[in-house]
Amino acid sequence: MNVCFYFQVHQPYRMARYRIFDIGHNSNYFDDHKNKEIIQKVAKKCYLPTNKLMLELINTYKNKDRQFKISYSITGTALEQFKKYSPETLHSFQKLAETGNVEFLSETYYHSLSFIYSKQEFKEQVKLHKELIKELFNQEPKVFRNTELIFNNELAYTVKEMGYKAVLAEGADHILHWRSPNYVYTAKTANNIRLLLKNYKLSDDIAFRFGQKTWKEYPLTADKFAHWVHNNKGHSVNLFMDYETFGEHQWEDTGIFDFMRHLPSELFKNPNTRFLTPSELAEYDPVAELDIHNFVSWADMERDLSAWKGNSMQESALNELYALEKFVKDVNDKKLLEDWRKLTTSDHFYYMCTKYFNDGDVHKYFSPYETPYESYINFMNIMNDIILRIKRIIHDRNIMYEIKQKNQLSENMLLKN
Repeated sequence: MNVCFYFQVHQPYRMARYRIFDIGHNSNYFDDHKNKEIIQKVAKKCYLPTNKLMLELINTYKNKDRQFKISYSITGTALEQFKKYSPETLHSFQKLAETGNVEFLSETYYHSLSFIYSKQEFKEQVKLHKELIKELFNQEPKVFRNTELIFNNELAYTVKEMGYKAVLAEGADHILHWRSPNYVYTAKTANNIRLLLKNYKLSDDIAFRFGQKTWKEYPLTADKFAHWVHNNKGHSVNLFMDYETFGEHQWEDTGIFDFMRHLPSELFKNPNTRFLTPSELAEYDPVAELDIHNFVSWADMERDLSAWKGNSMQESALNELYALEKFVKDVNDKKLLEDWRKLTTSDHFYYMCTKYFNDGDVHKYFSPYETPYESYINFMNIMNDIILRIKRIIHDRNIMYEIKQKNQLSENMLLKN
């Protein structure tokens, strides 16, 4: 049984505490100290040791039929912060890219929900991200993954028109029904594109359940997991997860690094097992067409958009944000556009979620705010400052235009005299 490992690498620009009294007086929206602190902490716990391990595995398994391969999508916001706060992390990803056994995927630069609200902004962010991947890793991505695996038929058609040959999505039960996520599919609106689905049960065994001592399968060993994989049928078991699973969500003392270190050798005990990149998996012929009209994602139990659009605060904040897009772009101010785009990052709306029970606990774990309401107020205060900045730029340019017109009139009068 083939295995396709895909890891999401993302860090948002976390917002500073922004009070109503700051509106119009302070446009420093992001907490540079906190962002630096988090990047360096996660780099130490996850990125650097995990990249070192992945490089060791790639170098260990080099034979033609026994190669270890992985894939990543790394957001533009994460890559920018690696450059600024942890250049050794960026270098370690570049070392992985040089092996030829690592594929980098396309996504929105700012890890945004732009596909839902603005197709133009979506295409612009994807272009920015694609250019950055080419610059940093010398790869031109052929496979696309949308923010948090958000997907529907329309997305498949859009990315096909943008030149991609495959797209990743969640293998949710309500879209597959009796089918298996281990096969390559195609989308109803885009027959030429390959649809690669996450095996969420096996992926979540590593990402969420690995360190749970109350789990009936605890402890999860490499040989046990390899046995589960080998018992599957299809083209590939697709293990898609956050990269921060290693060392950050599942701490080192859980044994997660030892598990990963031994997993390839256990999987290779079956001579038919190969590790595939998404592009290689996309070479398989699809077994069926899937009609996914409603959005599906890999978030929460519902696997829909409710993690970001499930309450009136989230809807209000998102509508306000994208209503400003035209004005932000019309004034053509580089810093304003950059700030606005950082605010499109989906995390800001995830923090506003008001779910309870298990999903609510997950949202609370990731949020830097005491409550979802605090997150919303902070965000909307910043929105009000964005509006003021737009008005000031327009006002200042109008004044400059009037001055220029008056100067031109005076010059014409002098010439006449």
